[in-house]
Amino acid sequence: MNLKELVTGVSGEKQFLLGNEAAVRGVIEAGVSIAATYPGTPSSEIGNILSVLAKDANIYFEFSTNEKVAMEVAATAAASGLRSFTFMKHVGLNASADSFMTTAYSGVNGGMVILSADDPSLFSSQNEQDTRNYAKLANMPILEPSNCQEVKDMVKYAFELSEQFKIPVIVRTTTRVSHMRGIVEFGDVADNSSKGDDHWKRGHFNKDPSKYVPVPAFAGEMHVRLWDKIHKIQEITNKTEFNREIELSGEKKYGIISSSSAFNYAHDVCKFNELDINILKLGFSYPFPNDKVAEFLKDLDEVFIVEEVDPIIERDTLAVVGSEKLDVTVHGKLDGTFPLYHEFNSDVVADGLNKVLGFKQDKDVKFSASLEKLQEDIPSRAPVLCAGCPHRAMYYGVNLAIEELGLKPSDVVFASDIGCYTLGINPPYNAADYLLSMGSSVGDGCGFSVSTDQKVVSYIGDSTFFHSGVSPLINAVHNKHNFVLTVLDNRITAMTGGQPNPGIPVDGMGDEAPEVSIRKLALACGCDYVRVINPFNLDQVVKTYKEALQRDDTAVIISKAPCTLIKGLEKKPPVKFIEGNCNNCDKCVSELACPAISKINGKITVDTAQCDGCSVCIQVCKYGALEAGR
Repeated sequence: MNLKELVTGVSGEKQFLLGNEAAVRGVIEAGVSIAATYPGTPSSEIGNILSVLAKDANIYFEFSTNEKVAMEVAATAAASGLRSFTFMKHVGLNASADSFMTTAYSGVNGGMVILSADDPSLFSSQNEQDTRNYAKLANMPILEPSNCQEVKDMVKYAFELSEQFKIPVIVRTTTRVSHMRGIVEFGDVADNSSKGDDHWKRGHFNKDPSKYVPVPAFAGEMHVRLWDKIHKIQEITNKTEFNREIELSGEKKYGIISSSSAFNYAHDVCKFNELDINILKLGFSYPFPNDKVAEFLKDLDEVFIVEEVDPIIERDTLAVVGSEKLDVTVHGKLDGTFPLYHEFNSDVVADGLNKVLGFKQDKDVKFSASLEKLQEDIPSRAPVLCAGCPHRAMYYGVNLAIEELGLKPSDVVFASDIGCYTLGINPPYNAADYLLSMGSSVGDGCGFSVSTDQKVVSYIGDSTFFHSGVSPLINAVHNKHNFVLTVLDNRITAMTGGQPNPGIPVDGMGDEAPEVSIRKLALACGCDYVRVINPFNLDQVVKTYKEALQRDDTAVIISKAPCTLIKGLEKKPPVKFIEGNCNNCDKCVSELACPAISKINGKITVDTAQCDGCSVCIQVCKYGALEAGR
């Protein structure tokens, strides 16, 4: 599909869309004017697509410096009467939480939708928190699509609900929903044409401090209004078609209540095994539809709650059972029927149901012999830094500097951060000892410097530095902390797909933008030792780190070299291996560990398809067995 069809597609047209593509179509149909994000998997594709389509769709779009800023951009746009959209991964909602919580109090004029993409089983995240907890904490409505059509429809509906009740609305997806594909039927596109010279509409902010400035005198009344909204919205959750019973049985002895991607597994298990169980599918799960659930439960003996990740629906269901004095047994995570963690699949759901029902799954799913053989033959491969990655050169050089200073590995603590460079945890680099969150490596460096006599080296990426690394650097300088901060400036936001950040001269819509200097920022923070180095020059790396590690202040080293995956980046010819010069020291394999170099049948081999000619291996080899290609 041509992405522009997400803009030009007409009502009734059907497309085979990724879940994240369906979200973009929902935004376009809703007539959104302002959208902002900080990239994070599994939501990244939404921003990548909007950055391409924003001008065609009359949307202002930006990659903000972090999720909190993105939340504030969207909130102020909605306060000005415009429809706005912000989206992020689940842990990104943490970064935005301070402002996010208050948006429920202050409310909106134009519709505001917050899409949070959860990551059960932690495919690309440091935790698997459940966004539904935030909905209850903030008293904000939440919708949970389970397929691509619902993603599009619920995003669009969320704007209508938001404007009806003047409150932001959350749409919670998961990795499986974000990255599944399905048929999506398009609806009508709202008129979003601009009346001025801009591509997007302009709103107007009507000043009213009692509504938008939550000082204690006003915030108390805001909280009262919020609860009034929630009670009214609960009337909708009890009636909406997004919460519906799916009848698979004529009898009503057992039932299932489920939501999001977990519903798909529950439905498949029931259909496949011809189980006499009806399912209540919750797509609009907060405010909890107490009446709808009570009606579903009243004739049941037992009910199963199938949800990812936390037992949120289960606890709410138990509350309904208690308040309505219903005689029904509830099975879920709390009684051990289903696991308390990780994403579900059909086997997990079937195993849980079996603990109570004891049905025999006598239908075997058969796969072709060729597919089974393919599954057996696919080798497992841990994630690694790409061939030619500048981070690898840095890790090698830092470890060499530590060795030349006579330090033992235990003498140095590596505080890492969120990005490709977290892969420095792997041997032979072993350069990640502690990690909390985006930007935490700088604050961690502060803490380690005052709590241990060990040397401390913190690593942070360029995008992450802009995201949340500047404030803790100011803290480090002011409090005279002693550690080495390495900013790995690979000229892009690499791990989430190559989005721009303030350190490069292009914005989220592809237009020319001012480039913010990391070096000048570090100097402005008060750092006396700031060095910009080329990580592919090992002598320079080792010399600079030996200097920095012997200082007693906050030293900043900026490793500046582009990510090898940047489109259009000119690559050098692959290196050549001179077998006659090799003495089998294996440093290129065992210490540098570039995936383009391997040892097969006792012989060093260079994969010319992977090698980008970065030349680090040539500097590592002291015997001339590797030389520059021509």
